[in-house]
Amino acid sequence: MEHEIRADYDDRHITVYQAYSPAIAEPALAAGRFVPPFKPGRMTWVKPSFLWMMHRCGWGAKPDQERVLAVRITRTGFDWAVSAAVPSHEVGRGKPDVRVQWDPERDLRLNPLPHRSLQLGLAGGASRRYVEEWVVGITDVTPLAHEVRDLVRAGDLDAARARLPVERPYPWPATDRATTDRATTDRVTTG
Repeated sequence: MEHEIRADYDDRHITVYQAYSPAIAEPALAAGRFVPPFKPGRMTWVKPSFLWMMHRCGWGAKPDQERVLAVRITRTGFDWAVSAAVPSHEVGRGKPDVRVQWDPERDLRLNPLPHRSLQLGLAGGASRRYVEEWVVGITDVTPLAHEVRDLVRAGDLDAARARLPVERPYPWPATDRATTDRATTDRVTTG
């Protein structure tokens, strides 16, 4: 099984997804950045894969994950986080500010695919940098999540696929700690 970062990105920014309760999402959307009751410094997980986020939040239907946010961040911040990440299974060796976890990517029906998708956990200083330095915009994509879900349920996979954000392999160094997950012998895909 391959590790692969697929994302919507340009030369300067990358989109990651998070799902929150309305109590956190609405103030963030109004401010264009994360503000209280969001707590910088606490662990927060970001996912560059839209469909993996849909799997995690149940298309925005799980409790406290009803609002799906597309968070545009700097590639400089994202690249730093990927380079600094410690695989989740090694967390017992300390409390790193950035953790990485690789989970099976998902198809439109949220079934697992044969490659693994990245999740980054940001805590401590990394979480504060995410909030204070890296975020350049936040968009509510909950209506898109519901639209794609409804098209999938109706069996119109072509229309659902056409609505998905365009994600492509993200270029990242194969030597990063995050890519050398010693728990597996999976080949790393480097876009």
